[in-house]
Amino acid sequence: MSSEGRSEQELVRIEKLKKLQEREPIVYKNGFVPKDTALALREKYSDQSKEALETLAVPVTVAGRLMAIRLFGKAAFLQLQDRTGSIQLFVQQTALGDEGYQRFKELDLGDIVFAKGAVFKTKTEELSIKVETLTLLTKALHPLPEKFHGIADVEIKYRQRYLDLMTDSTVRERFQRRSKVVECIRSYFAERDFLEVETPMMHPLVGGAAARPFATHHHTLDMPLYLRIAPELYLKRLVVGGMDRVFEINRNFRNEGISIQHNPEFTMLEFYWAYATYEDLMDLTEDLFRTVATKVLGKPELVYQGTEIQLGGAWRRLSVEHAILEYSDFAQKHSRTELRNKGVLTRFATSHHIPIKDVMSVGELQMAIFEHFAEPKLIQPTFVTHYPIDVSPLSRCNDKDPFLTDRFELFIYGREIANGFSELNDPFDQKRRFEAQVEAKTQGNHEACDMDEDYVRALEYGLPPTAGEGIGIDRMVMLFTDAASIRDVILFPQMRKKH
Repeated sequence: MSSEGRSEQELVRIEKLKKLQEREPIVYKNGFVPKDTALALREKYSDQSKEALETLAVPVTVAGRLMAIRLFGKAAFLQLQDRTGSIQLFVQQTALGDEGYQRFKELDLGDIVFAKGAVFKTKTEELSIKVETLTLLTKALHPLPEKFHGIADVEIKYRQRYLDLMTDSTVRERFQRRSKVVECIRSYFAERDFLEVETPMMHPLVGGAAARPFATHHHTLDMPLYLRIAPELYLKRLVVGGMDRVFEINRNFRNEGISIQHNPEFTMLEFYWAYATYEDLMDLTEDLFRTVATKVLGKPELVYQGTEIQLGGAWRRLSVEHAILEYSDFAQKHSRTELRNKGVLTRFATSHHIPIKDVMSVGELQMAIFEHFAEPKLIQPTFVTHYPIDVSPLSRCNDKDPFLTDRFELFIYGREIANGFSELNDPFDQKRRFEAQVEAKTQGNHEACDMDEDYVRALEYGLPPTAGEGIGIDRMVMLFTDAASIRDVILFPQMRKKH
């Protein structure tokens, strides 16, 4: 075992390990299965009196990591942490014997041990375990971070998540809550007769969303493949096949920027509901968020970054164009009819220093203006509806206004949380939109879709009237855990290469 680059503390621990290996045939032990956990013991015995516990002398076994050691000559108090929390151990030389106590004193913070003993309460009424035998299972060769209440260096937090989880109970609780949110979502859709499915993560074509993909190559088939940016086109194929209600909690990959809201690999809930409309989706989404909040938080409201977010009651709904008129000064300078004038939109965006490109369509210009003015101000849950058709290649065209689609996005705290729409099921219209996407790609739009002939063929067999939606699980969990960054709710977020 190389000592090069090791700290003095690490070298001391390695020397202890070598001595153990000389003394014992097996240092990294297995087969020690704890029958009890810290939380279960607290729940069962915290209300018992000292006298009752002494009379019962309940035998228990626990295992976990040593997080604190306080020596008092021939006795010591240890803090043991397992997956459920922590509990105090009390060791005495008289109980362990001279040799056992000497071995105990060779232990370090971070070591993983197995303890057998009896539950009791100290003079200060702290529930503890009076240890009869203490066995080292795993030697920790690195010292724990100095501050057990959390790691301040975000680089260490994200690159060495195991240290973050080990030393900060709030981090463990955050990820436990994430699992609870996903569990509630699964239950919610199962109760409404939706079938959970799995679709491919490697696609031969780019489609399902406007995003730049990660490209790879299959050597045996000698063909390019793309990590999926969305499962949409495969899920709608299932609806064509007769699976009228499907959902998938999936991993998506988008070769785009990294920010407090974006990670190249992220989790999405996507579901499709035959014989429903985008308005049905909005009703369901309101109910889903309220249901999850009530089960996870105990109430249909939350506080995010100091702002109270009300999930109860009917959520506001307004169109993209209404949002532009309400949150910008467009109406002070132009008539509403000029909202679809490319020249007017271009000049307006330029005058407000909004980044635009010459190749942008009217709908794309509208979205650039909306994102600049309106999006940051949508703090309480708001459905923004009726997106332009040229930024919604898979959405059903609005019956009254062919410039618009029956689509919405949900915004909370100025962030997009969900995207849903009544699905386009006209194969001829879909093919035209794919062709427009292909043309956009030739003009340099790296987020445009490919032509998917098989999907068009599937539509020709008949997709029933359907509505579909994607909800960002990571952003949803950010809300429910008051996390400022998406990296705080992803166990292993993508990081730059460490130099």
